Amino acid sequence: MKHVAVLMGGWSAEREVSLRSGAACADAAEKAGFSVTRIDVDRDIAATLRALKPDVALNVLHGRPGEDGTLQGMLEILGIPYSHSGVMASSVAMQKDIAKTVLKAGGVPVPGGGLYPRLDVAKAHILPPPYVIKPVAEGSSVGVFIVRADQAHPPQELTRADWSFGEQVLVEPFIPGKELTCAVMGDRPLGVIEIIANTKFYDYEAKYAPGGSTHLLPAPVPADVYEECRRLAVLAHKALGCRGVTRADFRYDDAKGVAGIACLEVNTQPGMTETSLVPELAAHAGVSFPELVRWMVEDASLDR
Repeated sequence: MKHVAVLMGGWSAEREVSLRSGAACADAAEKAGFSVTRIDVDRDIAATLRALKPDVALNVLHGRPGEDGTLQGMLEILGIPYSHSGVMASSVAMQKDIAKTVLKAGGVPVPGGGLYPRLDVAKAHILPPPYVIKPVAEGSSVGVFIVRADQAHPPQELTRADWSFGEQVLVEPFIPGKELTCAVMGDRPLGVIEIIANTKFYDYEAKYAPGGSTHLLPAPVPADVYEECRRLAVLAHKALGCRGVTRADFRYDDAKGVAGIACLEVNTQPGMTETSLVPELAAHAGVSFPELVRWMVEDASLDR
């Protein structure tokens, strides 16, 4: 029986979500017939894994150090096969400004905008409103602001002494329309979901609170738009060199047809909670949650 270490928790801003994702995946891995050890990742994780000697590490961390290539590098050194993307793809995808450059070069449409010092962004509008401000390397919409067209000033939260999301922030034009997402499993695109946030936008609460958002699957968009999202999700996955399961998030300006699609980011460690998108997309494709987790475990390798 394969021994799987499920890595969860950690110390990023997404710790609580990771614990929920990890618990769900550990339960599913047991249902799939694996021997499972649940590990809340701390700074001694290398020593813990060296002593445990699992056959596979199922990486269910979100944010640093599980999503930025750090943990992946440690697992490579320890020689423990692991799930999801490898060192390079994880680090590039996590750094949103670099990921955008790679995606654009790979033929994936991305929003405009750029990287600016947070204090400069707080002083005056860098772009004509509406626009979006987001940290360069956080997930789950942590630290994201949407500056509306009628806002006279940028958000002053950017000047707070306890701001913990880095000195540079990404500023992008706000793209009106629909929020779409598509998962990739290996090199296979799954379906496309439209997300309707029941809060002010698809923020942390909308992502993880029960009733925080409504998921429409399949997304009610024209067939060519649906298929283009699936094509672009795979193209983005390959452009970044991703492995395993990823999820690409899009904005779709429905006034522009297929030309209105822009890829916001690729998530190399997508959420796996009971309200998460990837398990929902897999189920729609006929893959149960235990089957999805089994696939991730069997797909695990080194040199990813």
